[in-house]
Amino acid sequence: MGQGRLPARLGLACCLLLLGSSGGLGSRGTPWGPWEEEQGSVAEGGPWGRARYEAVKKHLGAVGALSKQYWQYLACKVWQEGCEEEEEKSSPSPGWSLPLVGQDYLEILSAWYCSFGKCCKTGDCRIVNNITGLEADLHGQLHGQHLAKEVIIRAVQGFLESPQPQKALVLSFHGWSGTGKNFVARMLASHLYRDGLKSKCVRVFISLFHFPHHKYMDSYKAQLKKQISETVQLCKQSLFIFDEAEKLHFSLLDAIKPFMARYENKGQVDYRRSIFLFLSNLGGNAINEVALDFWRAGRAREEISMEFLEQRLRLELHEPAENYARSHLLEENLIDFFVPFLPLEYHHVKLCARDAFLARGLPYTEAALDEVARMMVFVPKEEKLFSAQGCKSVSQRINYFLP
Repeated sequence: MGQGRLPARLGLACCLLLLGSSGGLGSRGTPWGPWEEEQGSVAEGGPWGRARYEAVKKHLGAVGALSKQYWQYLACKVWQEGCEEEEEKSSPSPGWSLPLVGQDYLEILSAWYCSFGKCCKTGDCRIVNNITGLEADLHGQLHGQHLAKEVIIRAVQGFLESPQPQKALVLSFHGWSGTGKNFVARMLASHLYRDGLKSKCVRVFISLFHFPHHKYMDSYKAQLKKQISETVQLCKQSLFIFDEAEKLHFSLLDAIKPFMARYENKGQVDYRRSIFLFLSNLGGNAINEVALDFWRAGRAREEISMEFLEQRLRLELHEPAENYARSHLLEENLIDFFVPFLPLEYHHVKLCARDAFLARGLPYTEAALDEVARMMVFVPKEEKLFSAQGCKSVSQRINYFLP
């Protein structure tokens, strides 16, 4: 037994011992323990009589034996070493299994135990899929993005609730820098997996960092396919994030295309429970033009519909110079949802500044929030409507107000 697993196992053992003790095991490991010694006079002809004493003792003995079987069954679910031999020795009848109620308790206990330790060979036991928390955080912390909130919740919830999806879920985030694309990707990871971005089920690829040289593209493709396959084998519900996706070479996009296509070959690893996120600045200009047109027409940005904006976005993505167009992702409709991130206005930047103060536990004033917002650069030159950096660098700018 490895020393690293011993403390976690001892924690579970304590819990299991409590279950065992509830079945009547005494301090000596017998059905009676000290109670039998203290109540000896009853056995000699007290108010119960000898027959009732023997009946009760027989009943509690059976309960104690059952408790031992529960212990053996539950322990073997976590520690497999030597379980087959023990079962042959201790099981009173072949094919004994835990009753339905006991199975329910086993699931609860396993979930509790796995929240503290790593008890399975895959990362599946660390999946939480907290859609309620995801929705709450999107509404509370993602500012100025009514379309992104709606699309992401609908897409992710529908995908996770599907008993047998036909393909992996593929989302493509588009918009200017600082509008919330990376923020939402981190939020998704933290609400789907207990360990967030550190989960073994999550892989993050940054284009210019992981795939910087075109001359090594064949090597990159082989490595990328291998890493995706290994991650899916380890954890069926995997999350793959590709940052700066517009800079991914089109051959890399084509290399991972089979993982996102409809699943047909049952002899291969099943990728249908995977989620792919592409984060890109591509399409930001088209998105901003739509938002500016609505503002000039005196219409609220919340009136911008997904249908209207997606048409403009697709036109820009189909430009021949773009890697999206040169790959086969668009023509084969492998991207399920294009998620537009609108440019952020002055009052959105103030909300980001407020969140930054609160995250550090610092007090703030409206004047301080205004001061942070005024530090940002706003465009176009005439209207000065949109923050050129979105909310990026806001958290660093509040350092100006620290003593």
